[in-house]
Amino acid sequence: MSASERLRVLFLCSGNYYRSRFAEELFNYLAAEAGSVYRADSAGLWPNCQTHNEGPMSVHTISGLKERGVPLPAALRLPRDVSEADLRGAALTIALKESEHRPFLERRFPSWLASVEFWHVDDVGDSPPSVALPQIELGVRGLLERLSKKA
Repeated sequence: MSASERLRVLFLCSGNYYRSRFAEELFNYLAAEAGSVYRADSAGLWPNCQTHNEGPMSVHTISGLKERGVPLPAALRLPRDVSEADLRGAALTIALKESEHRPFLERRFPSWLASVEFWHVDDVGDSPPSVALPQIELGVRGLLERLSKKA
């Protein structure tokens, strides 16, 4: 199956800097290892999310990926805003924190709200990476298992 035929999972968080980027990179690494047809992408729900962060990716995300043996891309892209095309092109969309992200989706993309799966992972200000990253990892591993049963 070619890359263009792979099914896409879209992870959303506020700034596309910490949680969604960790989920994207971990998902892609584990999916490739498992031979899954799915691949992930991620985006932020804050308008102009790249202006809310320092640099392309959180140091917590980088260290969490390294701790798990997940290689980083050669060039880290900057955080990017979600678009309607992203939502339309995703087989599955996951927002990392329902109470935080549902209002963004209700305002910006109300017609897509029913198709979004919500997780409950706090941002770094509310939960340390030692708690949040394992929660995301557990969710990603469970998601891959669920998707493997569909394939």
